Amino acid sequence: MGLQVEKSGNNMARLTIEVSAEELEKAIESAYQKNRAKISLPGFRKGKAPRKMLEQMYGKELFYEDAANALIPDAYEQAYDECGEEIVSAPKIDVVQLESGKPFIFTVEVAIKPEVTLGQYKGVKVEKADLDVTEEEVTAEIDRERSKNARTVDVTDRTVQEGDIATIDFEGFVDGEAFDGGKGSDYPLTIGSHSFIPGFEEALIGAELEKETDVNVTFPEDYQAEELAGKPAVFKCTVKRLQEKQLPDLDDDFVGEVSEESDTVAEYKEEIRGKLEGRKAEAARAKKEDAVVDAIIADAQMEIPQPMVETQQRQMVQDYAQRLQYQGISFEQYMQFTGTTREQFMEQVKPQVMRRIQSRLILEAVAAAENITASDEEIQEELKKMGEAYQMEPEKVEQRLGKDGRKQVSEDICVRKAADFVVENAVEE
Repeated sequence: MGLQVEKSGNNMARLTIEVSAEELEKAIESAYQKNRAKISLPGFRKGKAPRKMLEQMYGKELFYEDAANALIPDAYEQAYDECGEEIVSAPKIDVVQLESGKPFIFTVEVAIKPEVTLGQYKGVKVEKADLDVTEEEVTAEIDRERSKNARTVDVTDRTVQEGDIATIDFEGFVDGEAFDGGKGSDYPLTIGSHSFIPGFEEALIGAELEKETDVNVTFPEDYQAEELAGKPAVFKCTVKRLQEKQLPDLDDDFVGEVSEESDTVAEYKEEIRGKLEGRKAEAARAKKEDAVVDAIIADAQMEIPQPMVETQQRQMVQDYAQRLQYQGISFEQYMQFTGTTREQFMEQVKPQVMRRIQSRLILEAVAAAENITASDEEIQEELKKMGEAYQMEPEKVEQRLGKDGRKQVSEDICVRKAADFVVENAVEE
């Protein structure tokens, strides 16, 4: 196989890959053997027509596409290993020459990893975080825990209030006509959850049980159903059941039920204070890291190739679609629910993708500048954690990852250590 590498501006490169005429001939013959049973030729039983006669009848290019598709993946993988560049985008492939008896030549346009020129990365100034936990915060956290342990009871002697759970029947009308999707029965709605159209839940406050109530709302201008967007509507609603949450008393009995560490209310408050302090410290550490990395990015120089960004955008969309799938929702359904196109979603995630790319490049550059490495023990510990997550032995994890996967694990460790380094060397003001 022949390979030429040409670098162009903005960290792009073109690989010209040449596969020998002999390899091309083998691929064409293989394509013929694979497809001949599908092709009919007068005078021959199906699958028995000679290759030359098929090429004379249908054109000599008959098997070229299948042959090229068979050759490209292995040839590109070999070129990827040999080119000496770190490729960071999906390949854009163009066929230059594809003809029997001649070498098969194609080009691959790719983005290569940008070089980073670091500015200041030690002694970066950041705002000092407030780690104090107030009595109000302790009380609010305890109230959240009480709310989790609240019991739900039926209410029959009053109207709907904020925080109630109202079971309703409803039907919506626009210009006096019922519309699709505007009707529901026995729907449990928590008043104040903001899960319905703006204004809907507020309008139910004061409604009486078993009495029809008109709820007047206006659909948002950006509502996903275009035929309803911006239009006023009337919902005929009946509250069939009304429930409220009753919080347990804050006493030693409650503490004994919810805590394994405390026996009294006073001890429980200190336990909650300690947990909140830990959360604040963790959040402050993450916020500090973000601020330090942002400052380093602003003071560095790097040129991000657009195909690198697009590849990461597609990967983020794919990851998001997979998470939706786990919840039983397809990405297409999500697009319909939100009234968003795939292109709009790609554009929405672009700032996040850019920050992720810049952050990774910056921290890799810091790791290189400070000679930060990952020891075999650290790599093995990381493989052990991955094995526990996937319920596999570390050796099996390493075997599946292969050489490139182990290298990725090592790089990830170095990036985390570089993040720790810049945070530890930051100056709080």
